[in-house]
Amino acid sequence: MSAGQGRKAADARVLRTRSEVARTALAVLTEEGSDALTHARVAEIAGFSKTTLYAHWPSRLDLAAAALDILGELPSRERTGDLRTDLVDQLTSFRQGVTDHRLDRVLAAMAQWATIEAMNEVRERINTEGQRPLRAILEGAFHGARLEAIVSMLSGVVACPALMFGTVPDDDVIAAAVDIVLKTVR
Repeated sequence: MSAGQGRKAADARVLRTRSEVARTALAVLTEEGSDALTHARVAEIAGFSKTTLYAHWPSRLDLAAAALDILGELPSRERTGDLRTDLVDQLTSFRQGVTDHRLDRVLAAMAQWATIEAMNEVRERINTEGQRPLRAILEGAFHGARLEAIVSMLSGVVACPALMFGTVPDDDVIAAAVDIVLKTVR
């Protein structure tokens, strides 16, 4: 095996390890609660040594942050080119991802033991990743402060009820929010 092939195999192993640790940390947080999120528990379930986990994720907060890497894997639908349809589809996908990955529970668990600075970092990461698909849909039609306001309003339709009340909006609420925003800004 050449050095390049060995490096690719090692890279693939690292990616698999990171993915498995992230999924396991998320599962522990959502199914067992924040007290269960320990290096020992994640190592036991994921099948890695505690030494490996401590080497890459030195703190519980690092494990919780790894769980949030799932944000990059939230479902996304292919764009149709129709702004309203694409926005409704994306918000529906975002709602499904929030529900499937129980992001409300992850944040609630982290809030129990994370520092204010760490929570600010996590919020920024969630906002950036969660808003990225909406921003991509809207960037062709809106810019500057209008773009930022629309992204915030629409992402808030799903994020606020999920994080504040443990509920998510139904399809009619998502469609109404998109219609209100588009009618107001055009």
